[in-house]
Amino acid sequence: MLRAEQFNCVEKNFFGPGSLNLLKEEIKKQGLGLGMIVTDKSLVKTGIVGRVGTVLTGAGVSYAIFDDVLPNPTVSIVNKAFELYRTIQADFIVAVGGGSPIDTAKAIGILAANGGAIEQYEGINKSRNRSLPIIAVNTTAGTGSEVTSFYVITDEKRHSKMVMVDTNCMVRIAVNDPELMLSMPKSLTAATGMDALTHALEAYLSKNATPLTDKDALWAVKTIRIHLPKAVYNGGDMEARTMMAYAEYVAGMAFSNAGLGMVHAMAHALGGFYNLPHGVCNALLLPYVLEYNAIDREVQKRFKDVAAALGIRGADWMVPYRAAQEVISDIKRMVKNLGIPAKLRELDISDKDLGELANLAVNDTCMPTNPRQPSLQDIISVYRKAY
Repeated sequence: MLRAEQFNCVEKNFFGPGSLNLLKEEIKKQGLGLGMIVTDKSLVKTGIVGRVGTVLTGAGVSYAIFDDVLPNPTVSIVNKAFELYRTIQADFIVAVGGGSPIDTAKAIGILAANGGAIEQYEGINKSRNRSLPIIAVNTTAGTGSEVTSFYVITDEKRHSKMVMVDTNCMVRIAVNDPELMLSMPKSLTAATGMDALTHALEAYLSKNATPLTDKDALWAVKTIRIHLPKAVYNGGDMEARTMMAYAEYVAGMAFSNAGLGMVHAMAHALGGFYNLPHGVCNALLLPYVLEYNAIDREVQKRFKDVAAALGIRGADWMVPYRAAQEVISDIKRMVKNLGIPAKLRELDISDKDLGELANLAVNDTCMPTNPRQPSLQDIISVYRKAY
């Protein structure tokens, strides 16, 4: 269907080995003053935050550090970080890390520009003013948070992930320097890489997909399929790390503009309820949600392109339903080969909670763009198949 579209992207991006060093002149050019680094303690310990700090100092910028971000950042973490912001009145934020620090920085930026409580911004475009300027120095190849209009914060009271989709939260400058990704352990490389693959696949199957997002999504699928195993098995492979940095960014552009779907809706429920790694939840649920979506004949047609992007060859992939089955089988093998759990029971999930998880998932912000709209019972059924 032809329709008017809006396509959002980051104003300035730096890519490739050593690209962190390009940030110094850009900061000088923009005349930025007092900064606030938002990160986690592990990145301070590895020296990555120190490297970013050296660049800031070289640009004539002073800064404070908030390093209490945890995986699956919570409302209380956001509030604690915002207190530091209010104390120092920073002019801009530098997020150093993966999705958790970048999402936390987005939350601070929105609160700084709009006030109120972060819970008020759950949903789509709930803020009025553009965020405080954010520079995202990405250290993982998966979430795409440095390029998207999405951020996710866990509400501890509801044991639920709040999904905010808001163009006002988008960062001003994104840095994807694969030299900062070399120290990622295998498990994190695998989980974040599968997160990126899920972004690309859900964007391609989304109800809001466009020719622009399709192009990005399929390129990301192809690139991740080639380079993710290499990055997992040899973390020092600079070419694999670099291509994964490009691929996760491109997948982020695709889903930021096309939307996501049922995998993320169910993964948000699972991760928020059990405090599990987001990439692992996505990877585990992905083949089972694809099976659900592949029942639809129109959706099946899209799987032919996905099969080709994954490098699946042979006569069968030309038949839509067979293409879907080949894609699902390939992803299951990929999950297994990367050492990611294949079933929910391996994560100590109780089957008694599946109904409550489904209740959370059915109302998730990502669900409306799924190509099929599931009932509550459909979602429970998919959880059970994944169990």
